[in-house]
Amino acid sequence: MPVNRTELTPLLFVERAERVYAPRTGVVYGARRFSYAELGTRVRRLATALRRAGIRPGDRVAFVAHNTPALLDAHFGVALAGAVLVAINTRLNAGEIAYILEHSGARILFVDAELAAGLGRDAVPSTVERIVTIDDPEFAPGVAHVFDGPEYEKFVAVEPDDELACRVADEEETYSINYTSGTTGRPKGVMYTHRGAYLNALAEITGNRMDSGSVFLWTLPLFHCNGWCFPWAVTGAGGRHVLLRRIEPPVVWRLIAEEGVTHFNGAPTVLIMLANHPDAPTGSLARPLRIATGGAPPSPTLLAQWERLGAEITHIYGLTETYGPHTLCDWHPEWNARDAETRARLRARQGVANIVACELRVVDSEMRDVPADAATMGEVVMRGNNVMKGYFADPQATAEAFRGGWFHSGDVAVMHPDGYIELRDRQKDIIISGGENISTIEVEQAIARHPDVLEVAVIAVPDEKWGEVPKAFVVPKEGRVLSEADVIAHCRTVLAHFKCPKTVVFGPLPKTSTGKVQKFVLREKEWGGREKRIH
Repeated sequence: MPVNRTELTPLLFVERAERVYAPRTGVVYGARRFSYAELGTRVRRLATALRRAGIRPGDRVAFVAHNTPALLDAHFGVALAGAVLVAINTRLNAGEIAYILEHSGARILFVDAELAAGLGRDAVPSTVERIVTIDDPEFAPGVAHVFDGPEYEKFVAVEPDDELACRVADEEETYSINYTSGTTGRPKGVMYTHRGAYLNALAEITGNRMDSGSVFLWTLPLFHCNGWCFPWAVTGAGGRHVLLRRIEPPVVWRLIAEEGVTHFNGAPTVLIMLANHPDAPTGSLARPLRIATGGAPPSPTLLAQWERLGAEITHIYGLTETYGPHTLCDWHPEWNARDAETRARLRARQGVANIVACELRVVDSEMRDVPADAATMGEVVMRGNNVMKGYFADPQATAEAFRGGWFHSGDVAVMHPDGYIELRDRQKDIIISGGENISTIEVEQAIARHPDVLEVAVIAVPDEKWGEVPKAFVVPKEGRVLSEADVIAHCRTVLAHFKCPKTVVFGPLPKTSTGKVQKFVLREKEWGGREKRIH
C-alpha cells in the first residue's frame, strides 16, 4: 500500500471516533446511551455476525427500520463486513419493498418488528435467505414477531472478529444502494461509493459547521439518501446522535431543550409543522440551532419565521443521485446587514456546489449555459465527487442520466449573477399557460406570504382556453378561515395576474415519509389519466 495514500471510506470516521472520543456519549435513544467505544463495539459485532451468517464481499444487506440504534450500526457495520447496505423507505407498501429486495438481491433482511406486520411473509422473495427482527421495547413494546429468526441484539451478541479493519482495497466499491421513490416507474437503485460517501460527509461537516460539541437530532429518516450522509458526518465530527423514532413536535422541542441540540435537518414541511406547533418557543431559542433544509424550496416567509426564533437555516439541494445535498446556500457575512426580507430571499436560493461537489451548471436543451440573469430558465446538471456511481443493474438508465457527460437532474432553475442557482420547478411541474412559463414555486411562495396560510402546493391543471393554468392546494393555519377569493386576491397583489391560481382548494397535502409534498398524486387526480406535457 502506498505510504502517501489511504482509500477513502466512512469506516475511517467510526474508527477515529472510537479511538479519539471513546468515553463520550455518541448515541442517545430514549433512555439508552452509548459511548463511542460502545458504538464501535456494536459496529464490529454486527460485521462479525454478518460474516458468520455467510455474507461475502459485495452481498446486499437490507434494513427496513425506523431511526433506531440498529440502523445507525448498519451504516458502518454492513460495510465493515464488506457488504452493501440497502436501507429501505419504511413508508413503502409490501409490494414495493418486495421489488427492492428482489431487485437488489438482498440476502439478509433486518426488519423492525412493528413494520414486519405490514410486510408479511408473502412479500419477502426467495432471494432473502434470513430475516432478523429488530425489537424496540421502549417505544414499541410487546410487538409479536411475524418472522422466524433471531432478534437483532441476540444476532449481534458475538465476540467481535479481531481481523476486522476499517480499510478498503478500492474506494470506488459500492458502499450502499438507495432506491428512488419510483413516482414515474419502478424505483432505481442509486449506488454510493466509499469515496463519494466519505467526501460528501466531509462537505456536511464543513458546510454545517459541525464539531465534537455538536448534538444532532435525527428528524430526518436514516433511510433517506443515507440520512443525507449525516450518519457519517456526525460520527466524523465526533458529535452526538440523538435518534428519533418518529417526528412528534412536542418531543422534538423537548429534546432540543433537554439534550442541547445544535443541529437537525428536515424538509420545509417539517419546519412548518414545528414552527407552528403550540410547543414552539415564543421567543429566541436558548442556544444556537443550525438547520439544513431541502427536498423542496422553502419560502422566504418560512425562513424569516425561523430566523425570528434565532435559528440559522442553511438551504441545501440535491437528489438521491447526488448523495443528497449537492449544493448549499453558502452564507456571506456581509448579508447579515441586509433587511429581513432580503436575507430571507437570499437564503431561499439553492446556492452553489458544496466544497467537494465542485461542478454545477444551468443549461439549455443544447447543453449551453443559460445567461446568469436570474430570469432565463434551464436544467440543473451536475458532475463531480458526489454524483452516484450509477443505477444498480440498470446500465440503460445510467447512460440516459449521464448523457453529455453530466448528471441531468430534471430540475429547472435560473442562475443569478453571483453564481448562485435558484430552482424554478421540476421539468414536469412547469406550467405553460397561453405560451407563458409559470413557475409553481414562485406561485407557492407568493401564497405562503399570506398570514393565514400554513402550507401550499401548486400544480398545472388542464384548461380549454389556455392549455394549462395554476391550481392551488392550501392548508390554512389552525383556527384561521380562508376562502378561494382571499387567496386569489392576495396573489394579485404580488404576481402578474396570469400567474395567479384560477382555483383554490383546501385540505391536507399528500406527502412522502420525509415530508415532501407528492405533487404527482395531485396531478393524477386532476389530469384523469391524460398525459401532462413535459416541457
